[in-house]
Parts: sequence; structure tokens; C-alpha cells
Amino acid sequence: MRIATYNVEWFASLFDQHNALINDASWSGRYNVTKAEQLAALGIVFQTLDADGIMVIEAPDSGGTQSSKLALEAFAAHFNLRQNTAITGFENDTQQEISFLYDPRKIDVHHDPQGLESSPDGSPKAPRFDGVFKIDLDVDNQPDTVIFSKPPLELAFQPKGGPPFRIIGVHTKSKAPHGARNHTQEVRISIDNRRKQLAQCIWLRQRIDDHLAAGDDLLVMGDFNDGPGLDEYERLFGQSGIEVVLGVNKPPEQTLFDPHANRKLTPRTATPTTARFYNHTTKTYLNALLDYIMISPELRRKTNPQWKIWHPFDHPQCFADKPFCDALLTASDHFPVTIDLDFSMKG
Repeated sequence: MRIATYNVEWFASLFDQHNALINDASWSGRYNVTKAEQLAALGIVFQTLDADGIMVIEAPDSGGTQSSKLALEAFAAHFNLRQNTAITGFENDTQQEISFLYDPRKIDVHHDPQGLESSPDGSPKAPRFDGVFKIDLDVDNQPDTVIFSKPPLELAFQPKGGPPFRIIGVHTKSKAPHGARNHTQEVRISIDNRRKQLAQCIWLRQRIDDHLAAGDDLLVMGDFNDGPGLDEYERLFGQSGIEVVLGVNKPPEQTLFDPHANRKLTPRTATPTTARFYNHTTKTYLNALLDYIMISPELRRKTNPQWKIWHPFDHPQCFADKPFCDALLTASDHFPVTIDLDFSMKG
């Protein structure tokens, strides 16, 4: 079984207020790319991935007359995808939902949020992801309250012919200092954003601990806007959010695994990348490892997982296929990550 995570930049701009595709020459949310061009590229990418389920990060908007589920299903119907059923969790107001598009012949899945609802004052013990988390990451001994602008999507997952497990789809806080007008503001915003991103990762890790203690098999995937050593502010907090979610200081039976994150954690090792952004100041591209699929120890042992970053330049098969390589570059500023699980192995 193949599961993917894919951040699609401004997928929402490709649909009208009634969830129909806008397949014309108007500009998409991507620079110098029309809606028709982005849609065609996405169709090629989704078809080529041929995943049984895809965690779509920055999925189409929900709210009012718009529905991420209906929009994704319209997209699937347009390209005759076998992944033709979508599920969305808690809606948000950012126009960037987290949704799961899947093949119902291969998977039974439902939204299954965990944790208790919290008061506006927050809870220090992993509340439901649409709630408020209370944590002190400062030195003032005063707890702060944290929310997810994009609440993680928690799924109870039953493959046809395989054991049940759980999936958590994630899009954590960006650490980029958007809105900064000078260096002082840039430092302040960067530190504040890292604090929020780290708090979200601690919240997520508490939920992971609960699942592992209950004996649940688990995948945690999505865009974490983070990676070990990604910026200089990480030293202020001792760990990256990725290290927190993985549980790098915990016993092996409590540690999640992602081979790309592990390579990033290994000194002097070439680091893979999953995203490519244009820097308008330097007129060059910045490559970063932001997207991950983490697996729990028992599920890893039982399924011999194989990961792949579908990078247009770094993966030889993607680079050799010129139409697909071009489609990856046109479709989004992130590239898909997949994990293949073998359920035929003996547990």
C-alpha cells in the first residue's frame, strides 16, 4: 500500500465558490502559472504517484458554500483518479485545509479526533486539536496558550487486507518572519513563530505518546515547516520541532522513524529536500526538507516501509521523465513524499 503526503501550493485558488474547477488561463496562486497549467500538472502528478491515499496539505478551502471534500472529489473525477473520495477534519479559516484523498476500494477511513475539548484558558495535557494548549516556553514562569491554525487531521485507518492503524496529518506553524520591516522585527517574529511551532510539536508529541502507550500503530505525516538545523533560532530552544515529534531522546520503542529526518540529524550527511522556493533577493532557489512521513516502531517492523521523495532533480526516475519533471515544478513548491507498506509480511 502506498500513502503520500503532498503540499499543493494554493490548491484553493483552482476552485470557484461552488467547488467547481477553474480550468482557464487566469493566474493561479503560483507565480507565472495559470490555473489550467497548474491543474494539468497536478493531474499528472496525482496519476503518476498512484497512491492509495494522499494527505493533501493546503487542500481546497471549506466554509460557506465551499467544501474541501467536494472540491477534491471534483478534481479526482476530472482526472479519473482512483483516489476519488475525500475526508476533511476540523475546518480552519486559512483557506488551507488538511484533507485525505483515497481509494475507497483499498481503504476504510474516518475522522477520529482524540483528546478532550479544552476551555479558552487551555489544557496542559494534549487537548483535542481544535482546542487550546497551555504551555510555558518562556522564562517568565507564565503559561502561554497555543492553537493550531490548521488543526491536524486524525484518521482511523483500515486497509483492505491489512491491520488497522492511525494517521495524523500535520501542517505546523511557519517560522518565516512574514511582515517584518527591519532586522529587529525579523528576529522578534522569527523567535515568536519558532516558539509557536515548537509548542504545536510538543502538543502533537503528547498525542503520539498516548497512542504508543495504547499500542496503536501510527503514521504522522505532512508539512512541519521545520527540520533539524534549519535556522539559527533553534539553539534558543535546544531541539527542533521535528526532533520533538520523532522523540529522539526517548527509548527506541517510543521513537518514530523517518529516514530523511535521520539523515538530517547525522552530521556531514547530504540532506534530501522536499520543497523549493524562489528567493527574490538573491534571485536563486532555496531548497529545504519540510515534509515527512514518520512511522511507529511496530508498524515499521511489520511492513518493511520504503520512502521516496518525488523530487524533479534529485530522483533519477523523476528527472528522466521530462513531462513528469515539468509537472512537479509547475504543480507546487513542495514535492510529494510517499511510503510503501508491505502488509504481506509476517508480524
